[in-house]
Amino acid sequence: MSSSFKGKNLFGSGPHRFWRGRQGQMLIPDVELGSYTPKSNPFGLVELEVIVRGRLLAGGESALWELRDDIADELLDPPTAGTLIDLTGRSYADMSFVRFDEAQRTDRGRVYSLAYTARFRRLIP
Repeated sequence: MSSSFKGKNLFGSGPHRFWRGRQGQMLIPDVELGSYTPKSNPFGLVELEVIVRGRLLAGGESALWELRDDIADELLDPPTAGTLIDLTGRSYADMSFVRFDEAQRTDRGRVYSLAYTARFRRLIP
C-alpha cells in the first residue's frame, strides 16, 4: 500500500511513517485570563494533526531536487484541503499541508537522500 496526498505519491521514494499529533481539548488556565482561580477553561477541540517523517531517496542531486520541489509545490497560501492517505490505507479527509522541514544535510552515496518531516492539519474554519 502506498501513501498519498490529493492523489499524489509525494513520499513514496523512500521509507516514511505517519503518526497523529495530540488530540483533545484546548485548555487555558484561569490565571492566563487574568483570574486567580485554580481552574482551566475548555476552548474546543484542537485541530487534528498528522505528521509524516521519512527520507526521500533519489539517484542523483537533480532527481532529489525534483522530489523536494514536488512536495514544496503542495504548500499553498492559503492552504487547500485534500485527502491524506497513510501507509495502512487510512484516509484523513479535509487535511491541509502546512509545513515541510528538511534535514540540514543531503546524504550522498549510491543514492542521494534527505530526511524530512511534513505536517498536515485539519484546519477549523
